[in-house]
Amino acid sequence: MNVVQSVDSVALLPAYLAAGTAVLVLLTDLLLARPRATIVVAALGALGTAVGAALVGAGGERRTFCVGADCSWIFGGRAALVGAVVALLTLGVLGLSVPALRAGRSPVGEYCFLLACSMTGGVVLGAAGDLITLIVALETLTLPLYVLVGLRRGSLASAEAAVTFFVVSVVATTLTLLGAALLYAVTGGLHLERLSALLADRPELRDLPLTTAAVAVLLVGLAFKVAAVPFHAWAPATYDGAPLPVAAYLSTASKLGGLVALLAVVQRALPPDQTGPVLALLAVLTMTVGNLVALRQRRTVRLLAWSSVAQAGYILAPLGALALAAGRTDEARSAAYAAAMAYAVFFVVLELAAFAGVTALRPAGADGGTLDDLRGAARRHPWRAAALGLALVGLAGLPPGLAGLFAKVTVVRALLDGGAAWLALVVALNAVIGLAYYLRVTAALWAPATTPPGPAAAQAGGGAAAVPVVGVVAVVLAVATVAAVVLGVAPQLVLDLAGR
Repeated sequence: MNVVQSVDSVALLPAYLAAGTAVLVLLTDLLLARPRATIVVAALGALGTAVGAALVGAGGERRTFCVGADCSWIFGGRAALVGAVVALLTLGVLGLSVPALRAGRSPVGEYCFLLACSMTGGVVLGAAGDLITLIVALETLTLPLYVLVGLRRGSLASAEAAVTFFVVSVVATTLTLLGAALLYAVTGGLHLERLSALLADRPELRDLPLTTAAVAVLLVGLAFKVAAVPFHAWAPATYDGAPLPVAAYLSTASKLGGLVALLAVVQRALPPDQTGPVLALLAVLTMTVGNLVALRQRRTVRLLAWSSVAQAGYILAPLGALALAAGRTDEARSAAYAAAMAYAVFFVVLELAAFAGVTALRPAGADGGTLDDLRGAARRHPWRAAALGLALVGLAGLPPGLAGLFAKVTVVRALLDGGAAWLALVVALNAVIGLAYYLRVTAALWAPATTPPGPAAAQAGGGAAAVPVVGVVAVVLAVATVAAVVLGVAPQLVLDLAGR
């Protein structure tokens, strides 16, 4: 019997653009040997990938690599949203990296190539229709980051962070592959929609101990990727040891990839009654531990890392409510998925803006420093400090950072509609705890400096004067995010795309 597999090149266009960007960057660096040209090609490729993903997604859902009703590539509204966001995050991180690349702290060609390869994995991840494509795309997103984390020349902390990240990622990938293999052993299928149908139509398969083990192992593997408690210990050390732009990418694009993978298997493959309680527990632990430990941090990047852990808990919360929403309407379940996706998108944009603000206020190529290094920064660089402050209050969910406020309201509303009022209460309490450290950092920006101004103080807090590009990126990210929400366009658009 001959099996014919369909191939739709239009649906694959975003992946072609992302992969083509990596190849062009490599050729440009090899043939021209001009760092500026390499950076420009990478930036244009990332922008083209974002536009391509948006255009293909605007045409409706497209499926390819199909055998019968089972498709390995499903490019719809959500895939377009993920692809465009990952490409724009790559573009933003590239802008943050320009000063360090010009200073020769990292090889330009290798840096841009690895970043473009990681972007390719993120674009493919959003459209993955089976577990193999999902895992390969997630690893393509993550694998280049092992090298990027350790690419800062002459830094022992960077090398240690790279080794830590590599070891943890190997464990996470092993567990994810083991979970997929066990699911295949039980069901004989790997396509997400087929898995969902098999487990729904045959209760005897769903009740097998092997199925429970497969679901648990798969969720644990993906929990490592999103740094959910108790699988989070690698994140603060890795973020703090990595170059600031790479830490920004880890905290945004890499985390978004893990959350998209988790959302895909929970929504389209695994039974909600099995995943819901596990994810609810993970959400409570993640947001609570992340916020409480963030209160004690004195290093800027570690504080943002623990904040990122807590934010992952808010994103997991709607998924944890699915067990309760399973007996409710399809609208309640769809709202939970859309809320998780929408929160993830707004979080990564605000997180990138926060890292951009820190990068703009630090000397080119330096680490994030301590909170004392940011004290009084608004007196030296008011616009850059204002961008960082706006991002922080957005992450806290306070006006005028309306993006974060909208995201938290969306999550709480989805939890209440799903019958998880207790989980909504936990989210609200943790949001109040988070205010303490977000506002503390924001207030420090306008507080009097602890040391009198002079050459040493200027180097510690004002060395960013040499990096105007980063300052522009920080201000643009903060202002554009808030403007989009104020206009009322971004919230509804993101929710509509996230729900498809």
